[in-house]
Amino acid sequence: MKLTNDQYIIRIGTNHFTEQYSRDREGWFKVSSKGRVFRMTAEQVLNHLLPALAGIKAGLAVTVEHRGGAWEDPRNVKTE
Repeated sequence: MKLTNDQYIIRIGTNHFTEQYSRDREGWFKVSSKGRVFRMTAEQVLNHLLPALAGIKAGLAVTVEHRGGAWEDPRNVKTE
């Protein structure tokens, strides 16, 4: 089982929207709830993730999914 950064999809959201963070060969990126893709640094990903994990922003849920197996471009994966 491969446990590198590019094997995970991080989802942050509420009942009304979900944003998705992932890493590919070029670096980190975010897929917005409207499907737009934004390139990010690792620090920017942490700046979005840490307030949700710390509970500072109420109502946000964080889920992490391990892709396992072959690499699949998360920009083509439908969000819930």
